[in-house]
Amino acid sequence: MTVEEICRKAKEHVPSIALAPSRSMNAMLQAAAAALRANTMYLIDENGRDIEACTRGPQFIDRLRLNRERIEGIAAGLEKLIALPSPVGEVMERYTTPNGMEISRVRVPLGVIGIIYEARPNVTADAIGLCIKSGNAVVLRGSKDAIHSNRAIVSVVKEAIAKLKLDPEFIQLIEDTDRASSLALMKMNGLVDVIIPRGGAALIRDAVQNSTVPIIETGTGNCHVYVESSASILMATNILVNAKTQRMSVCNACESLVVDEVIAKSFLPFAIGVLREKGIEVRGDQKTRQLVPDVTPATEEDFFTEYLGPVISVKIVRDVSEAIEFINEHSSHHSEAIVTKNAAFAERFLNEIDSAVVYVNASTRFTDGFEFGFGAEMGISTQKLHARGPMGLRELTSYKYQVRGNGQVRG
Repeated sequence: MTVEEICRKAKEHVPSIALAPSRSMNAMLQAAAAALRANTMYLIDENGRDIEACTRGPQFIDRLRLNRERIEGIAAGLEKLIALPSPVGEVMERYTTPNGMEISRVRVPLGVIGIIYEARPNVTADAIGLCIKSGNAVVLRGSKDAIHSNRAIVSVVKEAIAKLKLDPEFIQLIEDTDRASSLALMKMNGLVDVIIPRGGAALIRDAVQNSTVPIIETGTGNCHVYVESSASILMATNILVNAKTQRMSVCNACESLVVDEVIAKSFLPFAIGVLREKGIEVRGDQKTRQLVPDVTPATEEDFFTEYLGPVISVKIVRDVSEAIEFINEHSSHHSEAIVTKNAAFAERFLNEIDSAVVYVNASTRFTDGFEFGFGAEMGISTQKLHARGPMGLRELTSYKYQVRGNGQVRG
C-alpha cells in the first residue's frame, strides 16, 4: 500500500478505537502485554536481524537492542496504562450561561497520530499502547534500522487484539523506510491529525521544515546538571554520575556540567576522576583546565552538543545568575537540574530555567513517562504548544464543547 492508502485505512478505523469503552481498551492492552511476553524469543530473533545489519556505533545499537528485560519493561508499561483512567470523555469544565445553556468542555482523541522515529523499537509498543488508551488511531513509520523489530511487534500486538474479536486496523505500520515515505506522511493533511517525530536533531528539523500536518516537536536533550556552591559534594557527584552514565544514549542524560567557582576547586577534581573511571571524556572551559590541566579544551559548539555518548562538557560560573543565563542560552530546553542546599536558589532555578522539566537535587534521568506515572510516553516535548515534557495520555487528546439547550436562539 502507498502511504496515502495506509493513512486512509487508519482514518477509516478511527471510530473502532475512538468509541471503544474503557474495558475494551484495557483488554487490548492486557492482550498486547501478554503477547509480547509470550513472543519474547521471536522478538529478540527479529531484533537480532536488525542488529546484525546495523553499521552504526555501540550507542546506537544500545538504543536498538531488545532483550528479555527490555521486553518485560515494555509489557509492564502497557499494563501500567490499564490502571490509568482513559482521558476520553473527561469533562474538563462545565458551566451554565445566563440564557440557560449548559456548556461542557470534554476531552476527545486527536484522531490519527503519525509517529516518525529512529531505532528504539520500544517506541512501537509504547505508541500503540498510548494510542489505545487515548482513543487514537496510529500510523507508525520507524527507521530501516529497526524494520524487522517494528514489524514483529506490530504483528504480535495486532494478532492479540484480533483474537479478542476487536478490530486492530487502527494500528498501521509504514514498512517502506525510504525517506520519501517519511516526507509523504508529513503531507497527509486531512488523513493525519498530528505528527510526532522522535529521534535526532536532523529528523526533528526535517519534520519542522517539511510537514504540512501539525507536529508536536520532541527535541534533543542537551541536559545540564548545575552544582551550586552550597551543594553536598557527595550528592552532587552521585547525581552527576547517574545523570551522565546510567544510560548515555538517551535524551535525558546529562551532557553538560555547570559548577560554581566557589565549589569548583574541591568538587571538580574529584568528580572528573569519578567520571573518568566510568570512561567519560571531559571537555572543559579555561577555568576548568586550570584546575584539571589534562581536560580536553571545550569549544563553544561543545556547550550546545547532545553527545549521546561518553563525553561531557564542563563550565565554571560565578554564581546562580550566570548559571541560569548560561543554561538558558545553551540548553535544548529538555531537562536541567540544580544540586544545592540553598532553598532560595533552588526556587530561582525552578522559576527561571526555561526547560520542560526542572529538578532540584535529583537526576535528569527521571524525565520519563513511566517514571512520572504515565505508564509510557509518546516522547518528551520541548515546545510550548500543545504539550510540554513527557507526553502521556492527556497530551494525546484535544477537546470539544458540548452545548445543551432547550430552544435558545440568538437575538
